[in-house]
Amino acid sequence: NFPVNEHKVISGHPIGGHGALVLALRNPGLYRSVSAFSPICNPSACPWGEKALGNYLGQDKNSWLQYDASVLMSQADKSEHTPALVTQGADDEFLERQLKPETLLAAAELSGYPLSYELQPGYDHSYYFISSFIEQHLRFHARHLGLEG
Repeated sequence: NFPVNEHKVISGHPIGGHGALVLALRNPGLYRSVSAFSPICNPSACPWGEKALGNYLGQDKNSWLQYDASVLMSQADKSEHTPALVTQGADDEFLERQLKPETLLAAAELSGYPLSYELQPGYDHSYYFISSFIEQHLRFHARHLGLEG
């Protein structure tokens, strides 16, 4: 039931969502599609990201930019875009201070990146949020793998 071939997709939730976006953006052509639930979109400019990037990469903030999804998306080569889906809960307590999806939206607009963004009213950062929309993400990836019409 699960055909195995060389085609890949990638997905994740908050820092994992950011990681999925960064991997797809830094490796054009490796993945057929990328999706994320509530990703940290601009870690070089939020408390969680500043702490993590500082601890892993040191205090030179310029070195952080190669690991920032919003920065990478704004600089993406138009010939190598990986279709992306981001779903965010509108009632997520981390939305404004930590996740900053507006930075990713601005980056996609700047570079013409094929980003589908959905803000879901009444949802937060919980498992229920993910379980409510996981099928949509699986269908998104299935389309880009050529498994669904």
